Amino acid sequence: MSASDKEIREGLMEAMGRITSFWGFSKIMGQLYGLLYLSSNPLTLDEMADSLSISKGNVSINVRALERWNMVKTVWVKGDRKDYYEAETDFWKIVKGVLREREKKEFDLALNSVSNLLKKSAEAQKANKTAETAFAIERLKKLEDFIQTMDKLAGVLMTLEDLKRNFLGLAKKK
Repeated sequence: MSASDKEIREGLMEAMGRITSFWGFSKIMGQLYGLLYLSSNPLTLDEMADSLSISKGNVSINVRALERWNMVKTVWVKGDRKDYYEAETDFWKIVKGVLREREKKEFDLALNSVSNLLKKSAEAQKANKTAETAFAIERLKKLEDFIQTMDKLAGVLMTLEDLKRNFLGLAKKK
């Protein structure tokens, strides 16, 4: 690998690490994805650990998380019993996996919490009408609407991915 190739790979690994860290994922997950994304051949856990100078166990834990979110897939290499991995390059599939595994749960939890607070506020307002309670109810309703909208948007994104796959599948058959 040339010096410029190495610099590009390390730059992408660092950028992906910053992005994943910003979104609440492990920085190592982003670095692993960047490493695999620019690897022309699938890599083993040992190769990834050597490239990032981290333990194989740490790589294994983070690769499993990347698999759950459809960012990495296991591939078979003829004549070798080790597991090899490559990056998923279909970004819509990645978004769908992340939304399904992580964001959907968070939307559901947030919506449940806000709905419960809204019910408590409504009960409090029945007992004692105050300007603060009315204000809280108004704000909680706005927040509940926003979370419901974001949840629907996530559902639409997942549906669009399914439609895209079906459309492309039909187009290829023609």
